[in-house]
Amino acid sequence: MSDAPYQGQCLCGGIQYQAVRVASKMGHCHCSMCQKFHGAAFSTFAAAIESDFRWVQGENLLQTYTASNGTKRKFCKQCGSSMVFESVESNGLIEFSVATLDVSPTLKPDAHIHTGTKVDWVNIDNEGLPMFLNGRTIKG
Repeated sequence: MSDAPYQGQCLCGGIQYQAVRVASKMGHCHCSMCQKFHGAAFSTFAAAIESDFRWVQGENLLQTYTASNGTKRKFCKQCGSSMVFESVESNGLIEFSVATLDVSPTLKPDAHIHTGTKVDWVNIDNEGLPMFLNGRTIKG
């Protein structure tokens, strides 16, 4: 775990959150749902235990989309920023979009997951990070 606390917000600033501690694992997800949710080749998530994560303001602006696999993706209904991901088996973790942090965390991504659906135009071979064809659970 990395102690900070970390603060983040959506693009319009209507939603703000704080993560007191962040789990030690952070990953780049290449699944097709993350690609569509973020409008990017992949997303980067960090995780915090629910008790270490809190909404500072704007929780009422969160909109939830529940995907066919039961995962919940929350975003700002004003500006559309992708905020958090909650898996069916979250085990008390909230995974949040690292790009929404106000200051870059000292942690570095440690893996690429769901590389079986990676876009062809992104080369991840030269990063030296482990690659998982399917997912892996991000735990601290």
